[in-house]
Amino acid sequence: MRELVYTGFMSLDGVLDSPGGPGEGHRSGGWVAGVEFLPEAFALKGEELAETTALMFGRRSYEAFAPYWRESDDHAAYKELPKYVVSSTLSEDALVDGWGPTTILRSEKEVAALKHEAQRGDGGAIFVHGSAELARRLADADLIDRYHLLVFPVLLGAGKSLFSRADRDKQVLRLRASGAYPNGVVKVVYDVAR
Repeated sequence: MRELVYTGFMSLDGVLDSPGGPGEGHRSGGWVAGVEFLPEAFALKGEELAETTALMFGRRSYEAFAPYWRESDDHAAYKELPKYVVSSTLSEDALVDGWGPTTILRSEKEVAALKHEAQRGDGGAIFVHGSAELARRLADADLIDRYHLLVFPVLLGAGKSLFSRADRDKQVLRLRASGAYPNGVVKVVYDVAR
């Protein structure tokens, strides 16, 4: 079965953010850029690139990332990879041209079917970037297999939360890798125990 891996930047109190600015919907948006940049703290992103065979986004993250990443030299290796957008509202004509093959999935059931493609010979890790709402839905549907998190030394109190507050069965995580860096960023990679 294909692994579905969530990767993101997270505050200590569980708020997600892109490296962008206040467009995140709360007054502290863009907080990632306020932490000293150390290449070793972001080495996880290069490791992920080597493992990524496909990308997955929610609609809003796709609309934000696709035009930028399509033109970005830092993300050139992603250009021709298959992309999946999980959305009940995105239309085919809204897909970004020139950024490789993109498929719209309409439900968590279609995501589950995609994960099972490995049984037919297709495979490799699918990485979910950004997409807080999608991450919560996929986790609640028990579809995420691994978390790659860079945890930043900030408390925000408001913003998009990675984890659902729904009353659900306990989910156990097993630590695969970790690291701490002088700028206060902590890397944690967890496998979801099943």
